Amino acid sequence: MQHLNEPLPSDQYRYSGLKELTQHELHRRRERVFLVLSGLFLGTLAMLNILGITRFIKLFEMDFDTATAGTTVFAVAIGVLPYPLTFLCTDFISELYGRRRANAVVWVGLILNLWVMFILWVGGAMPGFEAVGENGEMVVDAAGRLPVFYEVRTLAFGAVAASMVAYLIAQLVDVQVFHFWKRLTKGKHLWLRNNGSTLVSQLVDTVAVILITHFFAKALPIDPDQELWVQLWVFIGTGYAFKLVAALVDTVPFVIGTRYLVRYLRLSPTDA
Repeated sequence: MQHLNEPLPSDQYRYSGLKELTQHELHRRRERVFLVLSGLFLGTLAMLNILGITRFIKLFEMDFDTATAGTTVFAVAIGVLPYPLTFLCTDFISELYGRRRANAVVWVGLILNLWVMFILWVGGAMPGFEAVGENGEMVVDAAGRLPVFYEVRTLAFGAVAASMVAYLIAQLVDVQVFHFWKRLTKGKHLWLRNNGSTLVSQLVDTVAVILITHFFAKALPIDPDQELWVQLWVFIGTGYAFKLVAALVDTVPFVIGTRYLVRYLRLSPTDA
């Protein structure tokens, strides 16, 4: 694939049946698409880190052993729902703009995570109007809960701490594996590098998030009457299965979107 700073010659524009663009128009198109993709990536990342583990969605329950009390619950955190979009965006950026710009967006995402944590910390450290007891601690309500901000802050700290480590590893793995498959297939089989990179990176991400969320944030809905590691593996399996389905589904928009954007951005077509 041709680099973005090397526009196609005029005869290739005419051969492709495309309108010839000036350097300025071409640059504006390419930067606009990059801004949309990186904006979707960073905006989704910020949203899922705030929502994160504030709620778990119960998918279904199953009884595996009738001799054991209780059922196995299959659930995913609400922050998982938009997460596959981040991998779709980095795959688009990797394919159209190269590894360096994809890695740059990943690092900006890490800085964004730190910024979210800083604002949450400052917001909680500054004086407010909450009721404070004699010992200087905030008064909880009848349900034993802190004011809403502090509940969200505690959960967001846990989600961000878990996702920061997992996110950085998983996104960098995604970019590296994507380009590994691209070199191996000599730029062909777009569906393979899209799925191959995403499935590997999301397995890394899921394992890291679940383990860190439990052992560091203590935020998973764990049943103390059941075996801990069985429940953790169920959370990992459920989260990864959700991401697996999402990754397979996003193959269609990725392949179609890449073919369209290759023409829109005036890049040399490749065998997808």
